[in-house]
Amino acid sequence: MQSLLEDILVLDFSQFLSGPSASLRLADMGARVIKIERPDTGDICRMLYVSDVKLQGGESTIFHAINRNKESYSADIKDEVSLASVRKLITKADVLIHNFRPGVMERIGLNYERVKQINPAIIYGEISGYGQEGEWNTLPGQDLLLQSVSGITYLTGSADQPPVPMGVAVADIVAGTHLTQGILAALFQRLHSNEGALVQVSMLESLLDFQFEVLTCFFNDGNALPERCAVNGAHAYIAAPYGIYKTANGYIAIAMAPIPRLAELMGVEALNSYPDPADWFSKRDEIKSILKAAFAQKTTTDWLSVLEPADIWCANVYDYDALLASEGYKRLAMEQWVTSHEIKIKTTRCPVRVDGDFLVSEKGAPALGEHNAKIIEEFGL
Repeated sequence: MQSLLEDILVLDFSQFLSGPSASLRLADMGARVIKIERPDTGDICRMLYVSDVKLQGGESTIFHAINRNKESYSADIKDEVSLASVRKLITKADVLIHNFRPGVMERIGLNYERVKQINPAIIYGEISGYGQEGEWNTLPGQDLLLQSVSGITYLTGSADQPPVPMGVAVADIVAGTHLTQGILAALFQRLHSNEGALVQVSMLESLLDFQFEVLTCFFNDGNALPERCAVNGAHAYIAAPYGIYKTANGYIAIAMAPIPRLAELMGVEALNSYPDPADWFSKRDEIKSILKAAFAQKTTTDWLSVLEPADIWCANVYDYDALLASEGYKRLAMEQWVTSHEIKIKTTRCPVRVDGDFLVSEKGAPALGEHNAKIIEEFGL
């Protein structure tokens, strides 16, 4: 494993997903990450279940997935003695991360201005739900709620469906990615300036940036709201044939393709009525209805054997079982085993490769306060 961020010390006060996902990526790149956790419960995510899958000791799989390769220091930061120890640890840190609601770190005395006084070179990263100011700033920054107010739920699915959220915690993960980018840029700047920086990300801003493509269309189209397709909806702003279609034995995904070329390859004469590319958007539901009926007549493999050699952008549609059985997935070697206090857990690895090497570690998520004695001795707390 390459340690790109060797000797970088990160103190992670964050919980749940957004902040821990940022510190996870820094840990993958070689930084030393110490989670600062409350002594009684620790990170609330330890008991946050996204399914009924629990590990030994009752902790959640999601906590172990997102907190691998980290250490845990438990401290009651509302207690003055413990807080003094944390402040001493901050003097040695390169990066501090938190995702508390605005005002929490100010009340504790660990906001950026106070921390900067004891460590002027620190990179202070914070994630909020809706930003530091405004009428929404104290609302809970929960992923589904952020998706719901961001407009993104009106982009997925078809016209006859209600708003559809994405099935992953996209607001958390994108915000964590943006925070990581900001922290890395600030660390690079510090090499030249020897000064720290405050890096701020909100989940709402991250979700809006995630939609930059469609929002730019919206802004420059007289603020006309996006309209989802009535048939096989996949993208509100893309013309036919874009979508997923049922075949005789499964599904096939078709991206952008000339309709007359599909008519020729698929032997569907009705598609020849749409030679004008402008119609591929304005009449996309008509076109998709024709395609829907045609694709149902043959198997996915049959259609792929016709379309792929002709360089039509298409793909099979896999569930996890089919994906894991595929050669394409196996070649990626995306899985890794990590060990967390004698529990072996299979999870995914960091997707980044450097000089052909994976950024992996066998170190799993820490037990609550597992490294207190070591950290106290090392830093003289």
